Amino acid sequence: MTKISIIGAGSAFTREIAMDILLIEGLEGGTIALVDIDERRLELARRLVLQIVERTGKTWEVLASTDRREVIGGSQFVINQIEVGGLETVRYEYEIPLKYGVKQCIGDTLGPGGLFKTLRTLPSWIEIVRDIEALCPDCMILNYTNPMSAVTLLTSRITDIPVVGLCHSIQNTSAQLAEYAGVPYEEMSWKAGGINHMSWFVELSHGGKDLYPVLMEKIQSTPELLRQDPVRLDAMKYLGAFVSESSGHFSEYIPYYRKRQSLIDQHCSTGYNGATGFYADNWPIWRRENDEQIVSQLEGTAPLELKSSNEYAAIIIEAVLKNEPKVIYGNVPNRGLIENLQPDGVVEVACLVDGKGVQPCRFGRLPEHLAALCRSNMAFFDLAVEAVRRSDKEMARHALMLDPLTAAVCSLEEIGSMFDELYEAEQGFVPVLK
Repeated sequence: MTKISIIGAGSAFTREIAMDILLIEGLEGGTIALVDIDERRLELARRLVLQIVERTGKTWEVLASTDRREVIGGSQFVINQIEVGGLETVRYEYEIPLKYGVKQCIGDTLGPGGLFKTLRTLPSWIEIVRDIEALCPDCMILNYTNPMSAVTLLTSRITDIPVVGLCHSIQNTSAQLAEYAGVPYEEMSWKAGGINHMSWFVELSHGGKDLYPVLMEKIQSTPELLRQDPVRLDAMKYLGAFVSESSGHFSEYIPYYRKRQSLIDQHCSTGYNGATGFYADNWPIWRRENDEQIVSQLEGTAPLELKSSNEYAAIIIEAVLKNEPKVIYGNVPNRGLIENLQPDGVVEVACLVDGKGVQPCRFGRLPEHLAALCRSNMAFFDLAVEAVRRSDKEMARHALMLDPLTAAVCSLEEIGSMFDELYEAEQGFVPVLK
């Protein structure tokens, strides 16, 4: 029988992922094990998944426990979506860097926020991986937790259990590009590769026609289009390719858009387009609203529609269990897949999935200027991951010194002071580094 464990089941992803799994045609039963250290949110997740099971008419068993070792044994797939200490630290990770002029929009992947989220998350994840090795060593790990590249990189370095990091940026961005270019999505062709949150659509066409000249003309003739996705479309003008993550996220991963207020005013408008403090101000609200929506769905005062999402987890599960080939975009160890990126890093490429598992496809070479932007982020991830593995405070400090946004704003002395303030503020949430 099929067994799937979801660790961090209180996450907003659980609803979509469980729905997708339970809507797999021909997969009539099995076990879904839910794990979360928050008893209240775990119970909400358990009741929600049970309701989806009932609505689909299938015969899945649903287990739930705050102790993962009680329920994950024998899993074929383990889905990771943990959040470690985020509510308690989100203000520190925004407000302390702000004192130094580092104005983050999201701060969960790179930058001061991304670094300290890495330091918070990886020690807990290492413990979870050791339990997975002991209790379900033949499984596949599907990671949704950010920082995606850092979590997937760490996993690939500490275990032989296969891991793939899953995001929704390729699916969402490709659909946006079809809309921007005014072509039917199912008729558009593309080739994308890079790293998570910085994959590049190096080819984009419709009926054999290159769509980049079309997009370039549209942002000249239609100013409202540029305002709709300001950082990514502006960057496309100069870099020659569109990137996979939202304008707000992307503005933090390169040194060009957030280093002074006039640039933020020009390019970074509201919300996910780059508003300063957007994540810190809203994430606690989003968590509460998600829980409230689940309660409403359980009580029947809000609809719970049975429909599949565009997430990749269930696509992988179906392809493996049925041996029916599918193509997804996954974050996997590079090992030469993208020739001009670090071979021991993690890259995001197209992957064939079938009964043999996730099989990444060779990409080749990125245009060198795009590869260089990716390499700057990969160096940050490498140092952050190794700082945790080696318990090395200076290595973590050096990671922040390499961060593109922080380096664009601060001196080395200022970065060192900022790191010390954050490290002191987050005692109890981050490991003691030597």
